[in-house]
Amino acid sequence: MTTDHLVIDKNAQDVLFREARTANAFTDEPVTDEQVRALHDLVKWGPTAFNQQPLRVVLVRSEEARGRLVPLMWENNQEKTRNAPLVAILAADTAFHENLPTLFPAFPQAKDVFYADPAVREESARLNAALQTAYFIIGVRALGLAAGPMNGFRTDAVDKEFFPGGTHRSLVVVNIGKPAPGAWWDRLPRLEMEQVFTTV
Repeated sequence: MTTDHLVIDKNAQDVLFREARTANAFTDEPVTDEQVRALHDLVKWGPTAFNQQPLRVVLVRSEEARGRLVPLMWENNQEKTRNAPLVAILAADTAFHENLPTLFPAFPQAKDVFYADPAVREESARLNAALQTAYFIIGVRALGLAAGPMNGFRTDAVDKEFFPGGTHRSLVVVNIGKPAPGAWWDRLPRLEMEQVFTTV
């Protein structure tokens, strides 16, 4: 069996992948600051190019902030965002290069050698923050919680409202919490290995 080749036990495999689902409804059990810290302490180890770590996260907890975000979501995402225990806005920091001398001390010149061009910087920030978004979702599952990631929102408006500095580009809004009964739809199909992998 393929599971025999994995170093984590089957329960962990199921929690992180096979049984994990995108949740559309949650219980009212809160997500604590301690859980969020545990999430970060785990997923911060995921690799990024030059260790650039461009992901930035705004946790939407207050009713005031929720009231600002919900109208910027597409209509079919508004109710679940309004009711989720915790909402996180994940964005790519296009000024990540300012931290490279600290984060990649083996080659501090990378800041200027590779990322002087703003267009190159933005492309790299988006790609690597997308990688970190995937780590983030797996980390939420590792906490025993469910994630409901969505890109159905007005990105420019969210950037203006929650990232006024002008260097962050929102990627995804993630609802987080304990899944409620009926939180997800039926499991959707997946491609077979032969449709994905080619050996050369």
